[in-house]
Amino acid sequence: MSFTVIDVPQRSPEWHAARLGRITGSRAVDLLATIKSGEAAARRNYRVELVLERLTGRCQERAFQNQVMADGIAREADAAMLYEALTGRLLRSTGFLRHDELMAGCSLDGDVGGFEGIVEAKCPIAATHLTYLNTGIIPHEYFKQIIHNLWVSGAAWCDWLSYHPEFPEPLRAKLVRVPRDEAVIHAYETAARVFLAEVDAELEALKALC
Repeated sequence: MSFTVIDVPQRSPEWHAARLGRITGSRAVDLLATIKSGEAAARRNYRVELVLERLTGRCQERAFQNQVMADGIAREADAAMLYEALTGRLLRSTGFLRHDELMAGCSLDGDVGGFEGIVEAKCPIAATHLTYLNTGIIPHEYFKQIIHNLWVSGAAWCDWLSYHPEFPEPLRAKLVRVPRDEAVIHAYETAARVFLAEVDAELEALKALC
């Protein structure tokens, strides 16, 4: 896997510009959305969104952020420090990893050992964190994000971390390692290439109307 690190602060204008028109990990669940017949609305809407971004040069994602989301973002630095304390590994921050061949990329919460491994940290509400503590199960939308990020980064594993500061210290974090599965990565890449080809075709059809 070949990628270029765009070393800019996440959520900055430069970061948004780097992501423009590219499939990203946070939207992998939409790319893979299916229904019994036809195309899932989430997949169709995501394809249209990327076409419009390439056509207009403007981000089409809604910039909505509620208090729960804001709290999660505010806790990200603490989650990173806790990960380092739990594992004894230094976590490096990068802005955006741009795939060198395809219109794809990802934003990592951190990487370890020069992309030997990557980290995906979540800071959910207390009830959700409790569920993660009890089950140890990564929700499917996050698992698909992990597969996308492993695909782009080439990492051998991803550590998924749920963190909540109000729990007693031994319960503040739930850490689950997801090893790289080449069969799963290959299947995802195939789906991503098909999706990107559809985006390209729709964009070219629009340009032909000019």
